[in-house]
Amino acid sequence: QVQLVESGGALVQPGGSLRLSCAASRSIGSIISMAWFRQAPGKQRELVAGITDLGNTDYADSVKGRFTISRDNAKSTVYLQMNNLTAEDTAVYYCNVPAAVIGGTYFGGAWGQGTQVTVSS
Repeated sequence: QVQLVESGGALVQPGGSLRLSCAASRSIGSIISMAWFRQAPGKQRELVAGITDLGNTDYADSVKGRFTISRDNAKSTVYLQMNNLTAEDTAVYYCNVPAAVIGGTYFGGAWGQGTQVTVSS
């Protein structure tokens, strides 16, 4: 099973930007779907953005227009560019390679250890 390592989390002021990276332990060229999730304190883990091998993307409504997911198969890395951050974006962000995606719902698969994003002045 692929192993995932996230990085790039930090403390940032409201309105700021961050880019998260998710490095995979093997080539991701054959991986159909990859995604970023987040979990805020006291809340359930939620899908932030997903991307397919064809470059198709989908986003949570709360991040549309602010976040961009991308993948670099040559570097076996998936990125999440986050702009215009707000306090509501504070969470631990996780990278995921799902075992299956059915009807837009991601099921199981491999997870990274997470990276903390804190948006505060």
